[in-house]
Amino acid sequence: MMRVISLLLLLIAPLVAEAHRFAPSALDVRALTNDEISVVWKTPAQATSNVPMLPIKPDGCEVLSETPWFPEGTGKVLRQQWACAGESLEGLNLGVSGLAANQSSAVVSVRPHPDVFFQEVLTADSPSFTVPAQRSGLATALHYLWLGAEHIAIGTDHLFFVAGLLLLVGWGARLVYTVTAFTVGHSITLALVSLGFVTNPEALIEWLIAVSIWLLALELSRPEYKSRLWDKPWYLAGGFGLLHGMGFAGALAETGLPQMHLPTALLFFNLGIEVGQLAFIALLTLAGAMISKISRAPWLQIAPVYLLGAVSTFWVLDRTGSLFG
Repeated sequence: MMRVISLLLLLIAPLVAEAHRFAPSALDVRALTNDEISVVWKTPAQATSNVPMLPIKPDGCEVLSETPWFPEGTGKVLRQQWACAGESLEGLNLGVSGLAANQSSAVVSVRPHPDVFFQEVLTADSPSFTVPAQRSGLATALHYLWLGAEHIAIGTDHLFFVAGLLLLVGWGARLVYTVTAFTVGHSITLALVSLGFVTNPEALIEWLIAVSIWLLALELSRPEYKSRLWDKPWYLAGGFGLLHGMGFAGALAETGLPQMHLPTALLFFNLGIEVGQLAFIALLTLAGAMISKISRAPWLQIAPVYLLGAVSTFWVLDRTGSLFG
């Protein structure tokens, strides 16, 4: 198990600098009146190309007003107000320029009415989105199930933490208890933050998530001095699960929740996270069984712990700058 975790962590290590810190750009479009639309465009302040990424004004629309760019967190924001012909946003084609040149993606959130919400991810291969009619409950469930699975798949720091838990508890009943505790923890704060009961200090939470991985790596680095966490790791998983849930809620907040199907969207986003998490665990288990038959190199026993420590240290230092910068 340790050998396969090491190999998979090495494969995803190049993504560490992108874990949440460099999230996709976000375009928020919502109707103000029958023909006036609010447009908010947020993109990372650190560009990867000289080609700017900008929202494309649809045919039949004109820009009524525009604010100067202003900083927000690790990104920059542009606000516009459009006037568009027609009585609804349905059928409007929304796009973003510069995605291919920047090798990036953009999350488009559309609110034709306060209680109706649509969301789509634009890429270089699919740089535009036509606003559809209102989603049904089933369509909402499937959409948020996919969003949850997608978020955990690109959440490198969350995957590192799950991999660390596997190193701590191994395979068996202890893994079931530990993963269940992590699930309960992040489910609680995901719901509380998404429903507005708890505020989410994003920079602090991202820093604490990095610290949680660092502490897990520290615990793994000294097996000869086993603390109580080795005997009952579900306390560690549940406690830090609360932090990771607030991180999940931050990602969900960027896409929004449909008021008409709020419980469905929240439930299936969380289920999507679980599907992605279990798929990752299954992948580690399956690959571990295969690799153990090929190689038993001694360095693979300790490499994952050092990798967790090195990567989490980088995240802690990097996010400390964002926290106090």
